[in-house]
Amino acid sequence: MGEPKEETKDITKKPEEEDVDEDVVDAFNVKSSKDTGIDYDRLIEKFGTQEIDQAMIERIERLTGERAHIFLRRGLFFSHRDMNKILDLYEQGRPFYLYTGRGPSSSALHMGHLIPFIFTRYLQRVFDVPCVIQLTDDEKYLHNPSLNIDQCRQYAIDNSKDIIALGFDINKTFIFRDTDYIGHCYHNVLIFQRHITLSQIKGIFGFDDSDNSGKYAFPAIQAIPSFSSSFPEIFGKDSKVPCLIPHAIDQDPYFRMTRDVAPRIKQLKPAAIHSKFFPALQGFKSKMSGSKESSAIFVTDTPKQVKNKINKYAFSGGQQTAEDQRKYGANLEIDIAYNYLIFFLEDDEKLKEIGEKYKSGEMLTGEVKAILVEILQNLVKNHQETRAKITDEIVLDYMKVRPLQVLPKGFKPIENKGENKDEEKKTKSQLKKEMKKEMAKKKKEAKKGKNNEEKKEDNSEVKEEKTETQKEERSQERKKQ
Repeated sequence: MGEPKEETKDITKKPEEEDVDEDVVDAFNVKSSKDTGIDYDRLIEKFGTQEIDQAMIERIERLTGERAHIFLRRGLFFSHRDMNKILDLYEQGRPFYLYTGRGPSSSALHMGHLIPFIFTRYLQRVFDVPCVIQLTDDEKYLHNPSLNIDQCRQYAIDNSKDIIALGFDINKTFIFRDTDYIGHCYHNVLIFQRHITLSQIKGIFGFDDSDNSGKYAFPAIQAIPSFSSSFPEIFGKDSKVPCLIPHAIDQDPYFRMTRDVAPRIKQLKPAAIHSKFFPALQGFKSKMSGSKESSAIFVTDTPKQVKNKINKYAFSGGQQTAEDQRKYGANLEIDIAYNYLIFFLEDDEKLKEIGEKYKSGEMLTGEVKAILVEILQNLVKNHQETRAKITDEIVLDYMKVRPLQVLPKGFKPIENKGENKDEEKKTKSQLKKEMKKEMAKKKKEAKKGKNNEEKKEDNSEVKEEKTETQKEERSQERKKQ
């Protein structure tokens, strides 16, 4: 789940249906109608998400005290749902956690698979928050008849090593296979499934009567890690800690469904931040396949393989001859080497210089590819060296069900203790009422000496706006009266 896919990945439709008149983006199909790829502005409008604007990026920089990740600065994470609310929480010193995942269908990951994890690790580091990572071995077994369950479980271990190698903090990270952890959160799965109909699942995901029943049941399993009560050992059985989900935009149907059901089962709607798709070597319209070596750079590739793939297969926006390239320049929008540099070249000024020179014809395609080859060779080499140190025992340590360091400082999970009928209502609006409490406290301090009886409130209002000590004092005063 969640990794950026190539622009033309389609696991269900026939070859004769490859060409499309308009972009197709859903949970299983990603197709572009143009050589330049998906129209993301139109996708924002269609899905009803919000654009990540410069003001939000600057706010993230201000709150974290460092420059935003290149994925944000360059618009690679481009859209969100309720990210502003997550930033409000952080600014107030309130808790939240991260949730992302991976469908383990092969032992080797390609570069596109790493994108959401690189960004999630950045978010974990700068906001200092816990992260849960779901490995949907059950989903891959249900959707791929060529895989058996033991293969999917082993792929989950293999993929975990690549994820851990990106630097996730073991004290703040819980990685779980669905087939291992389902018993801990099955109560939430059942509650969710009871509130979503077969007809709705068909409408959202396009299943028909020929699909196995497991496909219909699975969406609830991908939904419930959005609820902190699914992790009682970390957050508490009845906790209501907000969740932020970094994922590729094609996974949005799962979380639109989740956000629709959440209020009906008295859970918080998860927030989300969406990435663009990582293009295949052959271009924004060609199909990337984990079984087709020439379509992608894999984290297992040798330096020679990286070089050969880029030079031989990376689609060029440059001209056919050096003479024409000098004269007309390159089309950066469709050039794969340049677009890969947008993802992986850290230096903004150097990227800008390469873009200007390549577009004007001052640089040739071979020169741009040579820069990319060096960057990817170093990236893959460093990743392989780190991954080699990750043993099965280390993976199992990350998978151990255990309390995490719940950060940032002052992290206090919101609990629904169910003490009275008003408790659920109080929990749903807890964040706003916390601010009201602070304001009421400050107002009371500024008006010392005034008659407290001027602000008589009923018992439920006192519970919402006064601290525990103030509630006890008011109760005693009323008893005297």
